[in-house]
Amino acid sequence: MKRLLTAILIAGSVSAAWADGLKSLESFMKNTQAGKADFTQSVTSPPKAGQESRTKVSSGNFEFQRPGKFKFNYTKPFEQLIVADGKTLWLYDVDLNQVTERAQAQALGSTPAAILTSATDLRMLQSDFALSNQPDSEGLEWVLANPKQKGGQLKTVRIGFTPEGQLAALDIEDSFGQRSLMQFKNLQAQASLPASTFRFTAPKGADVLKQ
Repeated sequence: MKRLLTAILIAGSVSAAWADGLKSLESFMKNTQAGKADFTQSVTSPPKAGQESRTKVSSGNFEFQRPGKFKFNYTKPFEQLIVADGKTLWLYDVDLNQVTERAQAQALGSTPAAILTSATDLRMLQSDFALSNQPDSEGLEWVLANPKQKGGQLKTVRIGFTPEGQLAALDIEDSFGQRSLMQFKNLQAQASLPASTFRFTAPKGADVLKQ
């Protein structure tokens, strides 16, 4: 019994030593209404039979403004643009010269983009996700977000913050076992972004698919 109590006390003290990622998330949602950052995204697919898993790396920049406006501009290795103005979501594939247009409310739902840009406080976010603190690792504070809606493509999302409370990473796992790690650098919180940042006009000659 004495050893059991000691183990419980040790476990409790370790838990208490974890930084509170939920507080960092709440502060980020309250105090960062707009911002921009550079990002690197590493996507690792489950290994096929007899093969090792492969990782594809891309990079670009990210801009957002609450509620619901954002732009992901992929520049390497291929150019791709994802823009949302609060009502409509556009995906532009430069190589194919093709635009996919969707109603934003239908496209986002329980997605990582919704975590970053749609909700303005934890209560709103908790309507779609079950949130919990995770142990600190890799120098970051982590929050685990599990979507409440079952049967979707998204399985889990971990959101990482620096000790100063700056957004640093999204670690996403989908229902197919694919992992996407998005790391943010050079975050400029409260950046002044013109309204034109989130406007999109299909390039001349592009195929536009409405879904």
